[in-house]
Amino acid sequence: MSAEDDVRAASRAFYVALNRMANGEVGAMASIWAHEAEVTALHPIGGRDTGWSQIAGSFDRVAGIASGGDVRLTNQHIQVAGDMAYEIGEETGPLTLGGLTATLECRVTNIYRRQVAGWKVVHHHADPSPAMLDVLARLQAAA
Repeated sequence: MSAEDDVRAASRAFYVALNRMANGEVGAMASIWAHEAEVTALHPIGGRDTGWSQIAGSFDRVAGIASGGDVRLTNQHIQVAGDMAYEIGEETGPLTLGGLTATLECRVTNIYRRQVAGWKVVHHHADPSPAMLDVLARLQAAA
């Protein structure tokens, strides 16, 4: 299997975990992320997290109010350079947060690093999602 095939498999695992999180499963992302202090995420709901503990906390908070998620990666492009790889594409699909549904439509970049345990996510960047931000604002206003 080529390095690109391995990264493609890591990407599939990432989106399986993302959808488990988007259906309320806390801890779903733990096995596919590197757990170092320098990993980063820029989320479609805004904010930047640095370090695995912050990233895990963000995903777990979303999982606590999420259901009905069916996020798909389309227009995928992967580039591998040694022990690093990136993919770009678009994330699309519905997600319900606190009972309110939004449709995610954003560009995404994921960076992977080869580790002993295989390719792990070290950075995830999704464009801000106006639909998700609107849902979160409505939930905050109702609280």
